[in-house]
Amino acid sequence: TPRPVRERESVVKGFTESPLRIPGKRRERELAIAMSFSFFKPSKPKPSPRELARAMKESLLALDAHTVAEVRALEKALEDVDKNFVAMRQMLSGDGEVEPNQEQILQLAQEICKEDVLSLFVHKLPMLGWDARKDLVHCWSILLRQMVGSGYLCVDYVENHSELLDFLVVCYNNKDVALNCGNMLRECIKHPVLAKYMLESTSFEFFFKYVELPNFDTASDALATFKDLLTKHPSEVSQFLRVRYELFFGLYEKLLTSTNYVTRRQSLKLLSEFLLESPNSQVMKCFILEARYLKIMMALLKDTSKNIQISAFHIFKEYV
Repeated sequence: TPRPVRERESVVKGFTESPLRIPGKRRERELAIAMSFSFFKPSKPKPSPRELARAMKESLLALDAHTVAEVRALEKALEDVDKNFVAMRQMLSGDGEVEPNQEQILQLAQEICKEDVLSLFVHKLPMLGWDARKDLVHCWSILLRQMVGSGYLCVDYVENHSELLDFLVVCYNNKDVALNCGNMLRECIKHPVLAKYMLESTSFEFFFKYVELPNFDTASDALATFKDLLTKHPSEVSQFLRVRYELFFGLYEKLLTSTNYVTRRQSLKLLSEFLLESPNSQVMKCFILEARYLKIMMALLKDTSKNIQISAFHIFKEYV
């Protein structure tokens, strides 16, 4: 006897619906890649960490000036990069059904450093599409956390290629990738050796400009990175402030006296956070002995904003 229509429909519906639900474009991309394998032929084996690192390197290197000039070649190159990032993300985070293999993750981190893929991640970032940039940031964060022995392999790589940090800082000028770069920088700042380099680099001075950019999202993200640099590692910050006292506070004074309310409020709040840290007690003493900073604090105590008055008071009370 034929099945009832409703029962047949439910069987078809159950067959066509994927049990793995991935929201938005992510689901479309992964389904498209999955559909590229026919039900009637065996699927290709998953690449090894070495194969994946080399495939990623080749696909990123394909994004050169010649490729960008040709629409079809660029589309093909970007498609290959997308596929490799999906595969890398699955190897690092699992695919929802299979948990990631820690041994494979460490092997991948080693191969990525060996093949200089981390450098390509940074330099090719502005050329990637939205989804690929999102995957790149995700992979970057996981890779930087991988320990081999007593050290962080990818952190050591970035330390030895410190120009990558400067490149990421300068990318705040590109609003299309600014937020991606901000996430990557804040992941780096978690490691004292990288945070120390960023504080001492000449590119650090750019943050005093970035926090006042007209684009609110970019300025807010730059402020978040600026804050992490000045609060995550008190001993490194204290050493930096003692050496660069005049330069740093000369630039910071412009933020405290800015005509922009948000800039004044956020910079004053941040100042009270890092300046009142115990390792910065010597720096604090130098700060309160300078008449020009006393005048600034007194002016901020009279600000029309209660929030600014309160933050100014926390610093001003150190004068008495």
